[in-house]
Amino acid sequence: MAKAFGIVTSTPRRVRVYGLQDFRSAGAIPLFGRYRVIDFPVSNLSNSGIDNIQVFIGGKYPRSLVDHLGTGRQYNINSKRGRLQLLYCEEDSRNEAYNTDIANYLANRDYLERMEEEYVVVTPCYMVFRQDFSDLLQQHIESGADITMLYHKVSNARDHFLNCRVMTLDDEQTVMSLSGNHANKQSQNIFMDTYIMKRELFLTLIDKTAAFSSAFSMSQMLEYRLGKTDLVIRGVQHKGYFAAIADLDAYYEANMELLDQKTTKSLFTVDWPFYTTTTDACPTTIMEGATVRRSVVADGSEIEGDVENCVLGRGVKVGKGAVVKNSIILSYVEIGPGVHVENEVVDKWTRITRTKEMTAPEGKTGFVRKSDLL
Repeated sequence: MAKAFGIVTSTPRRVRVYGLQDFRSAGAIPLFGRYRVIDFPVSNLSNSGIDNIQVFIGGKYPRSLVDHLGTGRQYNINSKRGRLQLLYCEEDSRNEAYNTDIANYLANRDYLERMEEEYVVVTPCYMVFRQDFSDLLQQHIESGADITMLYHKVSNARDHFLNCRVMTLDDEQTVMSLSGNHANKQSQNIFMDTYIMKRELFLTLIDKTAAFSSAFSMSQMLEYRLGKTDLVIRGVQHKGYFAAIADLDAYYEANMELLDQKTTKSLFTVDWPFYTTTTDACPTTIMEGATVRRSVVADGSEIEGDVENCVLGRGVKVGKGAVVKNSIILSYVEIGPGVHVENEVVDKWTRITRTKEMTAPEGKTGFVRKSDLL
């Protein structure tokens, strides 16, 4: 059976989650109460039997991601034959154009050369989906393609996925073009920044990209080479839940979507667990007179007010008479008595006690910064 190692890429330049990325990388952003976004790609690789996983870490704030990943033991990686490897790249502070995935690969090329597996599976740190990569690898081998790229077909591309790339395919699923989403069509094939190829081809493309332009990413190089090369590049459609956490609105919408039980059951199943770092804490306490409706509340929280259509992280306190609606409240936030919070994303360690109205207009995503006192 063919073997592959996995790569989880660092955040591309086009991804920017307002406020939340001020103190952390996109992969370290909390999601749905108890997870981080990075948990989904790493769990997908582990569940697919890929035990050698490299996580490329860039950006100004790597600490939260490194602390969360640790040794990787929580991801059920085979401790005897596998490992989770964190690989760093010092970024160019003078020109962000040079902070690409290719720069990361070049800085750690010796590690890539030492991998013994024949194939490599590359997947991003900022997308949430479920995928059996062992099945995708088998499809790739049987197709005879040089590169297999994963995509998801959406019908709302004019207003969503604006920081993503889109592809066109012919009737035989050969990739014909790859470009940015220009919001000119509702129906688009969103490239999931996930692809499979042989390790030797991967190394060759890294070198050719670096020689062509220091500012090119791997996806830009693939876009450039389409139609100019004898490489066979094939697309495979992903089915199931998919979210790209590429901006603040997308982050808010992903959390809200997962409050729907049907959507949640399509992503979280018994046979495909998503692993994360566990935290021992007391169960959530809901006081007499408090109400919680259609919400996810992580452990260690204390609820004395009304919570509706919300995702609450660990250790959140909602005071008596407070109303929290349609909001994402990250861990260890305190919402004081009588405070009204609606349509907001509230970052960790914030205290909203003096401001009684913290609401954003319907259809707009508000944001409260980490550790603020309001």
